[in-house]
Amino acid sequence: MKSQWLAKLFATQAGLSSLVLRVPVGVILMAHGSQKLFGWFGGYGLQGTGQWMKSLGMHPGVLMAGMAGSAEFFGGLALILGLLIRPAALVAAFTMVMAILTVHISNGLFLANNGYEYALALLVALLALAIQGSGLLSIDKLIAARLAAKR
Repeated sequence: MKSQWLAKLFATQAGLSSLVLRVPVGVILMAHGSQKLFGWFGGYGLQGTGQWMKSLGMHPGVLMAGMAGSAEFFGGLALILGLLIRPAALVAAFTMVMAILTVHISNGLFLANNGYEYALALLVALLALAIQGSGLLSIDKLIAARLAAKR
């Protein structure tokens, strides 16, 4: 039972298309997460992002910033490596849903107005990765092969 669950978690029928999708999305997520967590790339860091999230009504702000930043940073790293793609993509997708609903939805679709189009594009890419898995050239594929060999 446990091995069947693990086999499903790591299984993928996708080819190189997942690699083409997961690496740039992973880089984007890592960059955004590093802004929230570490203040890199012009970000506000954990405290500044926490204060902003608190101003949006998300309490406690620092915890929410840490959760969002971690989902993006570590989820992005997982995407790049091709490790635990499905859970990483689902957690990051949830983060995009929260960004859309709490920050962007009232501004309409277009990014020029701080709308939700960019977060929506990331959300859709993350859902596609959650469905198809990590594809070739991934750690998940190696783990899946080892699990299959043990059966």
